[in-house]
Amino acid sequence: MSTKPPPGTVRWLNPDEERAWRAFLRVVVAVQAGTARDLAAVGLSEPDYEVLSTLSERPGHTSTLGEQADKMGWSRSRLSRHATRMEARGLLRRAPDPTDGRGCFLELTPQGLDALEQAAPAHVESVRRHFIDRLAPEDLIAIEQIDRRLGEPRAGDDRPPKRHPSA
Repeated sequence: MSTKPPPGTVRWLNPDEERAWRAFLRVVVAVQAGTARDLAAVGLSEPDYEVLSTLSERPGHTSTLGEQADKMGWSRSRLSRHATRMEARGLLRRAPDPTDGRGCFLELTPQGLDALEQAAPAHVESVRRHFIDRLAPEDLIAIEQIDRRLGEPRAGDDRPPKRHPSA
């Protein structure tokens, strides 16, 4: 782990770092493109699926907009705009939050739950085909370790520590 360079100094990537960075970008693009294509075949986008699946994990399939945004790592405004589109399609509904005049509850509708239940088997198979089944168990462990390391705050970071599902 390196420290921040003096102002005006650029720490260019060496060839190994450059290859690793480009490999990471290719992996992210390839996996996301594959899973997005497979979800589109069942009528959902990746953001749709993420909203539906995380809401399905909540008691009563309901969450405040703020809690849901935090859980997903999205801004409130991004989630609000996406929820508006999903509400128009009948996948979720909003209800006022009596404790927060500016907030609302997001609730999974029966239609949204049905869409999730229909899409989940195809999505899991897609994740396996494009990611899990291509890696060895030790690769999966390494990815989790990298995620934890990258989620840790560093000196000078202006972001809160990343929450981990296993924490």
